[in-house]
Amino acid sequence: MEIMATIDFDFRNQIIQNDIGNTLAYCYQCATCSGACPVAQVTNGKYNPRRLILDALLGLKEKIFGKENAFGIWGCTVCDTCDEVCPQKVELTEIFTILKNMSVEKGESPDYYTTQASTILENGKAIPMQPAIERRREQLGLPKVLSPDVEEVQKLLKSTKLSEKIKKEV
Repeated sequence: MEIMATIDFDFRNQIIQNDIGNTLAYCYQCATCSGACPVAQVTNGKYNPRRLILDALLGLKEKIFGKENAFGIWGCTVCDTCDEVCPQKVELTEIFTILKNMSVEKGESPDYYTTQASTILENGKAIPMQPAIERRREQLGLPKVLSPDVEEVQKLLKSTKLSEKIKKEV
C-alpha cells in the first residue's frame, strides 16, 4: 500500500515564485518532455521529467527530496531537450535547477557535485591543469591555457555562500 504524500503549499509557492517567467503553471502533463528526454530513454523511465514537474506543481516535497529520490532531481543533465520540445514552452530545466539548489541547501546533493564545486572553489576551475596536458599542448603547437584568477573566482563563489552550502572550508 502506497502512503499518500502531503501537499506542501509553501514549497509549491516557493518554486512558482522562483520560476522566472512563471512557466510551470502552463504544464498540462502531455509527457512530451519525458518522451524526448535522453536520460529517461536510457534509464527505462527511472528518470522522468514529467513526474518531477508534476510533483513540484502539486507541492509533493517528500516525493522530490531525500536520498531515495535523488536521481529524480540529479538525473537531469540540463541538455535542454525537454525545453525545446515542450508545446507550452515550460522552462523545465529552470525548475530542475531550482530543485537542485534546494537539494544542495538541504545537504542532499550527490558527492560528485560537491566535490566538483569544491575543486572549482579551490582552483578556480573544474579540472586543474596537469603537466602532461601542458606538454602535449606545447607539442601540438597550441597556446598555453591561461590560469584563472583564483582569488576572483573565490570571491564570486563566496558571495554566493557556496562554501557554506557544500559544507567545506577553503
